[in-house]
Amino acid sequence: MDLLRDLYTRFRVLIHEVAKFGTVGILAFFITIGGANALRYGAGLGPLTSVTLATIVATVFAFLGNKLWAFRHRKGSHWGRESVLFFVFNGIGLLIQLGFVAATRYGLGLEDKFSYNVANIVGIGVATIFRLYCYRRWVFLMADDALQQEQLEPEPSGR
Repeated sequence: MDLLRDLYTRFRVLIHEVAKFGTVGILAFFITIGGANALRYGAGLGPLTSVTLATIVATVFAFLGNKLWAFRHRKGSHWGRESVLFFVFNGIGLLIQLGFVAATRYGLGLEDKFSYNVANIVGIGVATIFRLYCYRRWVFLMADDALQQEQLEPEPSGR
């Protein structure tokens, strides 16, 4: 029991950040998949255009969710710097995602809905791992040298 408590204490901030990042990410995932499918099969846009537009909408949502909730305890930077880096790294993540969709559509010649969605989901997964690393490492920094003593602010109870 002490081992579990010690592990939780040691990785508490990481556990909370990953959980919140995951929640924001799941919602952004549904925005991306739903939007891409609506644009591709409803509006008739091309596969890469559909993914790009849906991902841009999801990225704005994810920025606000991550900045204002998942990483709000990290006060080591300013909105301007964080915004630029966030959108740069999301642009790279979008290119990763588009690479999977393009390889499936144009490289393998698969044009069906299932292949399109699988490529999009795999691309999102790989890009998400990249984004989480970048957010923690370069975007949402801790103030001063607080990395050694990461502390979460208590959640407001709403009472």
